[in-house]
Amino acid sequence: MFWAEICQFAHDISERVGLHLKADFGTVHPSEKSDGSWVTRCDRWADQALRDAIAARFPDHGLLTEETLHEFPPQDWCWIVDPLDGTTNFALGIPMWGISLGLLYRGTPVFGCVHFPVLGQTFHGFWAGNSGLTLPQGAFCNHQPIRVSTAALSPNQLFSFCTRSITALQQEPAVSLTLPLKVRMLGVSTYNLLSIASGMTLGGVEATPKVWDIAATWAIVHAAGAQWIPLQHQPFPLEVGRNYQALSYPTLVVARPDLAPQFLPFSVLLGSPA
Repeated sequence: MFWAEICQFAHDISERVGLHLKADFGTVHPSEKSDGSWVTRCDRWADQALRDAIAARFPDHGLLTEETLHEFPPQDWCWIVDPLDGTTNFALGIPMWGISLGLLYRGTPVFGCVHFPVLGQTFHGFWAGNSGLTLPQGAFCNHQPIRVSTAALSPNQLFSFCTRSITALQQEPAVSLTLPLKVRMLGVSTYNLLSIASGMTLGGVEATPKVWDIAATWAIVHAAGAQWIPLQHQPFPLEVGRNYQALSYPTLVVARPDLAPQFLPFSVLLGSPA
């Protein structure tokens, strides 16, 4: 019953917040944060709305969010919230942006839910890992099971980069960007990684994702059978009392272990300290 409640709550609150955000989609003026990324009043409103909803339903759970709470709390259960992943897309009227909720047990994600309001897609998944918990099994999009692709490398298959990974590789003349498949740049870290979980792409790399970018996708990607390859250090478990605002986790995710050698030679360049 606990897990059914968790799943239903995550779907309901992300859809409710998403409906509100759609009213301002493409119309708000962003400002710059200290790291150069954009933030809008919608990010801040959604952060507050999600924190309030979680605190009301699960008052004993901890919280860590992109916009306000950056220090990992001492509770066994903690929600990590990205209230609006893809703020640039949101502000510019590009429909690929989402709301991300990850639930951690003793510092490691065991459940994730990511809702993309304009796309009409909601992903969720459960991953017990080494937690010792008994969980439901699987990864889902709109409640239908998803799984990584079994396709072979070909010019008709896809690999996703982020903006910063492309920039980093362009500054390394010894590395060729020639790949045996097509390249995409989706502009949203969660959707980048979830596209692998759902079989749309064979791999993806993120150069500077923060913990709120990967907490929900960690559970879903693993549940779908993908391989997560940290390029600098393991992201989980998180440490109680540590501030995660400035810490990045360069990451490569591939649909299958046999694909890793194809992408690791250039991906490891992204693992230098952020």
